[in-house]
Amino acid sequence: MSNIKIEDNIQATTVSPSLTNLLQRSAKRTRAMFRSGAAASSTLEDDESLRIKLRVKIHDEYEDAKELPRALLALQGGQKRTTSQAEAISSDAATNDTSNLSANGGAALTQIDSNQLPQISGGHAYPSAPGVTISEDNAMEPQVSESSIQRLVENLPPSRAQQEAAKTAHGVVAIRQKAGINATLAATSGSLVRRQTPRLTKPDWHAPWKLMRVISGHLGWVRSIAVEPGNKWFVTGAGDRTIKIWDLASGTLRLTLTGHISTVRGLAVSPRHPYLFSCGEDKMVKCWDLEQNKVIRHYHGHLSGVYSLSLHPTLDILATAGRDATARVWDMRTKQCIHVLSGHNTTVADVKCQEADPQVLTGSMDSTIRLWDLAAGKTLSTLTHHKKSVRALTLHPTEFTFASGSADNIKQWKCPEGTFMQNFEGHRAIINALTVNADNVLFSGADNGSMAFWDWKSGYKFQSMETTVQPGSLESEAGIFACTFDRTGLRLITCEADKTIKIWKEDPNATPETHPIDWKPSLIRTRF
Repeated sequence: MSNIKIEDNIQATTVSPSLTNLLQRSAKRTRAMFRSGAAASSTLEDDESLRIKLRVKIHDEYEDAKELPRALLALQGGQKRTTSQAEAISSDAATNDTSNLSANGGAALTQIDSNQLPQISGGHAYPSAPGVTISEDNAMEPQVSESSIQRLVENLPPSRAQQEAAKTAHGVVAIRQKAGINATLAATSGSLVRRQTPRLTKPDWHAPWKLMRVISGHLGWVRSIAVEPGNKWFVTGAGDRTIKIWDLASGTLRLTLTGHISTVRGLAVSPRHPYLFSCGEDKMVKCWDLEQNKVIRHYHGHLSGVYSLSLHPTLDILATAGRDATARVWDMRTKQCIHVLSGHNTTVADVKCQEADPQVLTGSMDSTIRLWDLAAGKTLSTLTHHKKSVRALTLHPTEFTFASGSADNIKQWKCPEGTFMQNFEGHRAIINALTVNADNVLFSGADNGSMAFWDWKSGYKFQSMETTVQPGSLESEAGIFACTFDRTGLRLITCEADKTIKIWKEDPNATPETHPIDWKPSLIRTRF
């Protein structure tokens, strides 16, 4: 065994130097190969690269000199006036001299001084007389006209950045024209749109809100709510699979509708028909006749639970959205599916309809908002500003704006393009419900029972509070799932996880003196 170990050591000592030499030789060849390739690539430059380099150098050199400064223009104007005056004086002198020459018969030819002749402006930069030394007094500066410089700058080839900007502008104009939106970009100029200067908006004073009434009756989480157009009653849907109609003034129960076999997630009352529409996690969309208090139509097509429902304000159509990542547009009377609005990746949590384009808006748990072309059934634009699931949308009743709620923040948008306006920052929770009234009060309700009231114009949070759970309920059951203002905007109704419905109102005794606005200007709170 000792002999074998000695032989192995001898072989290792004899093999290792050869491996070291091979590795060093290979590394030397590699370095030589890459060094020669880099040198060769650095020396090879084709004509196209030289032209591009020259074009870029010319652009960088003359980009800031397309228009001469005002001081230089004024100086050139003064030089032009001085030159014209000198030419006028010289021409007058020449005229007088020629008249004297004709009168004296040519004898005055020798008396003409060379200083009286018109001097040529510009020309060579050195004195023309032989033997004269150059100094600051006799050196002549060449004068270049403004038109020649301007013509040289205009004939410069466009830079690569300008070409890309022109392509971008042309593409934006084409997309907007295809979508039927007036194009505001000048495609021919190739210039990008300058962003508007942000401005600070002082918030309006709003009275604080307080709890007015607690309504009990459901046996499960209250997940949906709708107020009828006459503002006399409202309807709620809950996890107990029932739909209940309540008197708005007294809070008493009027009617209970049964028919869903799972949680009722969406409700809407038609302003032009005696119809109530409901949807739920049982994949069903139902149309209730309120004169007979029974279901008269079913809308079949969703492949999973239906989470939201919205009626078009002027057309006889309704939009539904759910867990199958689609929104569907239905003909109210024929029960036909007009469009399947597909494009979201996961659950569509909320859908809203409005009169003008975009007539359908959807918010999804894939953290995007889509604005839809109702006629074509296609996406007009996709808003990707949110980083978390978008669970709630709300439309302003008088403005052409809307808001979206997510766990990261609440964002305000402007239609029809979906232009971002501002953030409502400070409600750090999972936002389940949003609603806004005509007095520019935005309410946000969260999954942990926290509530926030905002000024719509400035994004200022003038009140934040926690909901109070029903006696006997757990603290973990403090959650707000749905909310809405009544038709007057003076009452706020919230649907909560403690199986109750709460009605809130403004404090009638509050004044700007008793509840002043604690607002300080900040660069963060800007509105575009």
